[in-house]
Amino acid sequence: MFNYLEPSYLHAFIQSALAEDIGSGDHTSLSTVPAEAKGAAQLLVKDRGVMAGVELSLLIFKEVDPALQVNVFIQDGTWIEPGQIVLEVSGSSQSILKAERLVLNCMQRMSGIATKTRSMVQILEGTRAKLLDTRKTTPNFRLAEKWACKIGGAVNHRYGLFDMILIKDNHVDFAGGIKDALEKAFAYNAQLPNPLPVEIEVRNEAELDEVLAIGGVQRIMLDNFSPERLRAAIRKIDGRFVTEASGGINETTLRAYGETGVDYISVGALTHQMKSLDLSLKAK
Repeated sequence: MFNYLEPSYLHAFIQSALAEDIGSGDHTSLSTVPAEAKGAAQLLVKDRGVMAGVELSLLIFKEVDPALQVNVFIQDGTWIEPGQIVLEVSGSSQSILKAERLVLNCMQRMSGIATKTRSMVQILEGTRAKLLDTRKTTPNFRLAEKWACKIGGAVNHRYGLFDMILIKDNHVDFAGGIKDALEKAFAYNAQLPNPLPVEIEVRNEAELDEVLAIGGVQRIMLDNFSPERLRAAIRKIDGRFVTEASGGINETTLRAYGETGVDYISVGALTHQMKSLDLSLKAK
């Protein structure tokens, strides 16, 4: 599995985000705040939920100015309430102002995702099913969103198109059917220096039967199956392959899917239907 939290990848993500925001310079701070000014600010909680993005904020502050001092009072994964102080940063006032918006943007959205993820993970407690995130993420912000899902208790699915062969409905249709898609994927995979895990999506019982007859995959995704049909499909698979349910599953239906015996449930809403938590960074 691709390690998106590898230091060089994190560095590139932060550098790109800072360049987008700062451009030729933070001209407001440069024009109003003396270069030698020192100050401190506190990151305040104004909402309820799961804290996420603290570790990332430390990297952002360090990237902006290694001389900034940060004291952390609340760690990632902690439930937070209004009025709490997450961290305090001190040092160059201009540096704090440069980092402020990127830190808040990341932490607010990550905390919102972690909060939604935690609530859905709790719904599945007592079942064998694990919650999966998806690629339904914000362009150039996937690293933070996947990280937030992990903090919230979900399991990361593939990071991108490059770390798994996941044959979905359009691939099957463009390839000419289940058999052709799998044969082509297996031949391609065999030529790779490091073969990838192969997963295939099935839309109905007939496609499932085709996959079971051919075999060779690591996981079968059962898309838009009702809980009743999913339960029957899992009995037919009988432990031969890892199973995943997908397709419009939400808080209302999640428990019913979890009780079918499926191994994983993927939910795109973790990252594309969430509410950011309200946080603020205020001068002390």
